[in-house]
Amino acid sequence: MSVELPNLAERVSLREQVANALRAAMISGQLQPGVVYSAPALATTFGVSATPVREAMLDLAKEGLVEAVRNRGFRVTELSERDLDELTELRMLIEVPTTARLAGRLDRAAIAELRELSAAIEAGAAAGDLIAYLDADREFHLTLLGHAGNRHLVDLVGELRSRARLYGLGRLAESGVLVDSAREHTTLVELLERGDPDAAESLIRHHIQHVRGSWAAQ
Repeated sequence: MSVELPNLAERVSLREQVANALRAAMISGQLQPGVVYSAPALATTFGVSATPVREAMLDLAKEGLVEAVRNRGFRVTELSERDLDELTELRMLIEVPTTARLAGRLDRAAIAELRELSAAIEAGAAAGDLIAYLDADREFHLTLLGHAGNRHLVDLVGELRSRARLYGLGRLAESGVLVDSAREHTTLVELLERGDPDAAESLIRHHIQHVRGSWAAQ
């Protein structure tokens, strides 16, 4: 299989750059679940040595995105529909009530930060920049939940989000669905600032269901 990925030879922080490029390739479907990829082969594609690729793959293995296959390389892990349903259920149980409790309790600095992140999410979606979109989206949700004051809750949601990655996100961006999902973040900030827990709870529930529905459509 031919994988079209950017040449990273001239960039700094190769480990992180390679990891981000691999995530993007998984999201777009260029690297497919169940397939084993060797570090040397990917290194050739990137135009770098095999070492930063192996290091990046080990980072992704910790996130549950790939698993090591002895003497062969790394396999992109597969998620069943049941896996996605169960991960989504856990997110709903944690994020929905926590978000609702934060309505009207965030100060101006917190609201400003969330507005900035929601703008970055929309910009990434509009530009089709999946890595920028995912980075801003993850930071938005974890920053918001961080205001609840429970670091273990934030860590758990971060892990759930990493495991429930969005395969097929590129097609969502092309269809315009990703932009609609991105705009929900801006609306959520407005509801939180207004102090409307019922509306905030309804929106975050819809948002998580919206994302899960998008996975199913893929």
